Amino acid sequence: MPKIKFTLISTKDALFAFGPIVLMVIAVLFAAYYFVDPAPGKTLDFSAGQENSAYEGFAKQYAEELAKNQITVRVHKSQGSQENLRQISDSESNIDIGFVQSGSTNQADAEANGLTSLGSLFYEPIWIFYRGKKELANLRELKGQRINLGPDGYGVRRLFQQILEVNNLEENDVHIQQLESTPATVAFIEGKVDVLVMSSASDSLLVQMLLQTPGVKLFDFVQAEAYTRRFPFLSHVLLPRGIVNMGKDIPSRDYHLISPTATLVAHESLHPALISLFLQAAKKIHGGANWFSRQGEFPSDRFTEIAVEPQAEKFYKNGPPFLQRYLSFWMSNFLERMWVLLIAFGALALPLSKIIPPLYVWRVRSRIYRWYGQLRSVEHTLDDATPKQRKQIAQEQLQRLNEIEMKVNHISIPLSYAEELYGLRSHIQFVRKRIVDGE
Repeated sequence: MPKIKFTLISTKDALFAFGPIVLMVIAVLFAAYYFVDPAPGKTLDFSAGQENSAYEGFAKQYAEELAKNQITVRVHKSQGSQENLRQISDSESNIDIGFVQSGSTNQADAEANGLTSLGSLFYEPIWIFYRGKKELANLRELKGQRINLGPDGYGVRRLFQQILEVNNLEENDVHIQQLESTPATVAFIEGKVDVLVMSSASDSLLVQMLLQTPGVKLFDFVQAEAYTRRFPFLSHVLLPRGIVNMGKDIPSRDYHLISPTATLVAHESLHPALISLFLQAAKKIHGGANWFSRQGEFPSDRFTEIAVEPQAEKFYKNGPPFLQRYLSFWMSNFLERMWVLLIAFGALALPLSKIIPPLYVWRVRSRIYRWYGQLRSVEHTLDDATPKQRKQIAQEQLQRLNEIEMKVNHISIPLSYAEELYGLRSHIQFVRKRIVDGE
């Protein structure tokens, strides 16, 4: 006789009752996890700038920071701000994010192109380098000069056209050249270019070299404050005396400069979870003091004409999301997305809590109750027998009862339902006694 295992619950019946429901819940949660709020991608495309430019250098630092969270940032070279703006706006370019100089667009066009700002990162002063014994007092003195503004993709060209206009000059009044930064600097040193106009952070090696090159002068924007009133996207910054080289007293006096800011611009399709990650990297890369900004001044939600993304605004007000302060990016993102799953699970939990227990009880008891049908069949067969058939039928039904009893003795049910089992066995004895007494 096989050994019967006594348990508090029936695993088989529990699986039968809970299994389909659990699978349904898993399917709902799976759909919620992957379709209601998709996980961020692990590869991004970043439009930076020219080779060896400050933009390219910063973009590589972002790639290093995001790589710590298993996110690959592919850095793409470009001609500069204007080209970055076009590529981020173009859905076919697959560029997710890039550097754009303030003043390169306006809010209406940015919204139409699906652009959003993550904030401004650093000042990019307008550097106007020239040669000559006499210092320029006004930009009108540039009339007739050979001026290099860089290729069309440069942000400085659009800005310098506006500067010429407020100084009552037109492009035809000067000779515009479009060399890239490095060859333009070489041409300037060789005297093939009269004026070199650049817009770059103080990290630029070319700017630092030109500031220390004998015979090269820097234009002083003595009307800097007036420029900022005419162009709200510009800031008045000061190049302090001796900041380049204190020992050599370079520069030998303070210089007033006008400066747009480099902003981090993304397409609106950028996953919200990545915005906080980029801003944490921005704080580490641009948060220190430099020639023009104080400690902690950048990144900032100011100095940008493109509307700042709401998730970025939350970062500026409250810092990184709570979970990201203590957990890895992917773990915190998973837990934040779990709220969706908890809502989905909560919507199912209450009705399921009322359905599953009765289903389990029915499943266990059905293994006992179905034998009552057999007992009723035995009684009906005996009741329908004629007096002549009764003895033979009684013997047949006794044999049938023995078979039923043997099978019932092998039923394995949880101990909590043993009362029903022993009740069935007593009812078998009751039917047997009735048959025997009726014979």
